Amino acid sequence: MTSSEQPNELVVVTGASTGMGAATAKELARRGFQVLAGVRRDIDADALRADGIEPHILDITVDADVAAIADRVERDPRPLRALINNAGIAINSPVETLPLAQWRQQFEVNLFGHIAITQALLPALLRSSGTVVNISSVGGKVVLPTYGAYAGSKFALEAASDALRREVAGLGVKVVVVEPGAVKTAMPERGIATAEELTATMSAAQLERYGELNAAVTAQARSFIEIGVPAEHAAKVIAKAATASRPRTRYTIGRDAAILVRLSRLLPDRVLDRIVRRNLRSFADSASRPERQLSRH
Repeated sequence: MTSSEQPNELVVVTGASTGMGAATAKELARRGFQVLAGVRRDIDADALRADGIEPHILDITVDADVAAIADRVERDPRPLRALINNAGIAINSPVETLPLAQWRQQFEVNLFGHIAITQALLPALLRSSGTVVNISSVGGKVVLPTYGAYAGSKFALEAASDALRREVAGLGVKVVVVEPGAVKTAMPERGIATAEELTATMSAAQLERYGELNAAVTAQARSFIEIGVPAEHAAKVIAKAATASRPRTRYTIGRDAAILVRLSRLLPDRVLDRIVRRNLRSFADSASRPERQLSRH
């Protein structure tokens, strides 16, 4: 803990069961904050509970859970230093084949749940001149094939963050977006498993259109896991964003994220399309798939 970080403040972290959320909860507790860590299961709460970490069962899509964490904050005399909206899911499939129910689920968790808990905790953040940290993704800047729903939810979160930042700019609350690239967590593996399950439900015609593309994207996703930064590294960036007196509006995590964000700003869409297509061809080779379908995308 540094002299600029006070020990008697609260931080709420959602999605703290594993990965970046758990690492962030531990990093902030190490820095002396009392962390109210949202988890989905009792077993996750038991694993995370430690000095400075108070786990709470929190599904951000459940109104009662959101109300309960807001009540816990209101009953505590300590100021709320930050809300870190980290909860998220990834369900990947082509736009044509992803069921609407799963489009809606993606947005319920990755957007509407974040808005719900932000609305609930904003009064406390206004009193303490605290910080909202929204964990987006490089996918909120650059969209890969089959990531339409996930990236769409992250694009929307970026827009909501910009709106909120400008709405509370004169009220003392800071709003920060963190855009991770590849991070070594369980989330990519879960996304791959879901994508493979959805591929198995495709019709023969859909498999003809998208089967090879899905295989290439899956191979690419596995490579991202291998090159990803440790969750503990990501946690340090998130903690910095949450505790800085004058944070930047956006932070990237990982060299890949920094490069992709810059490319998205500099390159025309068609050029970026070609780069994505060429990159996926190399993964189609590694997946031992023909390239003919990728050449059409």
